[in-house]
Amino acid sequence: MESTPFGFSPDEIDTAAPTRAARLKWVIVVDGSLPTGRIANATACVGAATGAAVAGLLGPDALDADGSRHSDLPWIGCTVLVADAAQLAAIRARAAASDGVFVSDMPAAAQLTRVYDEYLEEVTAHASDGLAYAAVGLVGPRNRIDRIVGRLPLLR
Repeated sequence: MESTPFGFSPDEIDTAAPTRAARLKWVIVVDGSLPTGRIANATACVGAATGAAVAGLLGPDALDADGSRHSDLPWIGCTVLVADAAQLAAIRARAAASDGVFVSDMPAAAQLTRVYDEYLEEVTAHASDGLAYAAVGLVGPRNRIDRIVGRLPLLR
């Protein structure tokens, strides 16, 4: 992960423009062999980590006709793709080595432990290329993200 702020400057945020007009693209790639509940969990966790780390990713809250507030959502959208475990590890490695790409991941160990410190111990015991991943989130220049994920299918 980057140590300097990553994302959009306030003057780049255009919630009236189509998502394809945004400078950056966001995708989450999940391990399609996981059960549905684990896919949902991994996608939500990677999404939360990405939303917290990427400046300007979320648009303003929406107000309905009754004045009820609805949480801010990503104005650039987020595509959820599916890969097998080997593809997911390769995508994470390519993305981590690519300048200008933010990577948020969920090692499989996160879903196998119930204590966060145990998760930290498990991850610390392995190099990046020795970890299995449940999901990987990427934000970066559209053309770079497209090259990294190739033609992976949408999650269905």
